[in-house]
Amino acid sequence: MAIKIIRKEGDPALREVAKPVPEVTSNIQKLLTDMTETMYENQGIGLAANQIGILKRCIVADVGEGGPGLIQLVNPVVVHAEGEQFGPEGCLSIPGVTGDVLRAARVTVKGLNRDGEEVEIKTEGLLARCLLHEIDHLNGVLFTDHVRRMGGGGSKSTLPRR
Repeated sequence: MAIKIIRKEGDPALREVAKPVPEVTSNIQKLLTDMTETMYENQGIGLAANQIGILKRCIVADVGEGGPGLIQLVNPVVVHAEGEQFGPEGCLSIPGVTGDVLRAARVTVKGLNRDGEEVEIKTEGLLARCLLHEIDHLNGVLFTDHVRRMGGGGSKSTLPRR
């Protein structure tokens, strides 16, 4: 398919609220594939459609070893969140910047998979953090809006981008 250009901080698309997807079509499946390839090419663990300038409620995630593998969700919604975890985040749209963010420790997210079937994901830890981060993108929210402490004693850090 195609590797897309990731929009960077300051791009208006990152602050827009994405629109719900009425049905999963072949175009939406292609979008999910392009997003997945773009995420992997840029060594990320998650990507929202806003980040490639498409204002549709679609996210992809793959937290790597120990995770469930690739997740592709259309119209994801957090239906339950509990507990707290405080830790580092970064973003492909804000390269080289990390910060510590307080997120729910455990979440349940519902959405549609690439076949248009409803799925429910119950998870915790890094995948919970990643899904919350990507769903924030769909609402025009960046992780820096939640940062309690910037990484690396300033705005730069060597932690992996998320």
